[in-house]
Amino acid sequence: MILFVILALTAIIAVALVYGSIRWQSATKEMHTRIDASRLLIGPKRYSSNELNGLPALVQRYFRAVLKDGQPMVSAVSVEHTGTFNMSETGERWKPFTSTQRVITQRPGFDWEGRIEMMPGLTVRVHDAYIAGEGILHATLFGLVSLVDIRGTPEVAQGELMRFFAEAAWYPTALLPSQGVRWEAVDNTSAKATLKDGGITLTMLFRFNEDGLIESVRAEVRGRTVAGAVIPTPWEGRWSHYELRDGMRIPLEGEVAWMLPEGPKPYWRGRITRLDYEFTQ
Repeated sequence: MILFVILALTAIIAVALVYGSIRWQSATKEMHTRIDASRLLIGPKRYSSNELNGLPALVQRYFRAVLKDGQPMVSAVSVEHTGTFNMSETGERWKPFTSTQRVITQRPGFDWEGRIEMMPGLTVRVHDAYIAGEGILHATLFGLVSLVDIRGTPEVAQGELMRFFAEAAWYPTALLPSQGVRWEAVDNTSAKATLKDGGITLTMLFRFNEDGLIESVRAEVRGRTVAGAVIPTPWEGRWSHYELRDGMRIPLEGEVAWMLPEGPKPYWRGRITRLDYEFTQ
């Protein structure tokens, strides 16, 4: 009888896990359909250095370092990552993750679908997304039990658009003036960039390294959740290990951190393992 109960429970758990996986995959497919439905036509279809005229010198240097004349505009990209994620709001509890991400550049949109291994056999699945102006953060256990579900607020939308903007070093044609980005010099190593989507307007600080490449992107205010409360906090992404991919120089490694008074508190460290671009035709 005991053996029968154990086998029955095992079978129930196995069925639940399969159902959770199918349900999660279906939700992911639906989100990607929504992302693709929000796509807009991109113009011009190819980059020309002529559009750099009037930009700050260090911004011109960046585009010349990462793009060549005639580079097709990135319309979408699929990215795979691996890395570690800090699951503690105040301490250090780093857990390994793998993820896939679908990005479109016009209108801005993405879905990061992450799988964080809390312990062997215990996986948290996460959607972190910006779709047609809506920000979404949804985390579940096994794709079944909802742990976090935040969406539809202006604060979440703004925070997710910040992520899209900060990660644009992976799809650098999206940072061009022709794609709606305005640049303003700050000093010899940094410039402010402004992006507008719908009712949201963002300005973030881009810092460049000695090779003219984006080293970090910073927002002075982004909502950080601590004990259920959202606290406006400076936030920064740092990029490194640039390599050539499909004619563009992009960073393959990064770290994201909250910038606290006592110092940076990183919570995401990752590297790209695969990139598949789609370009304007």
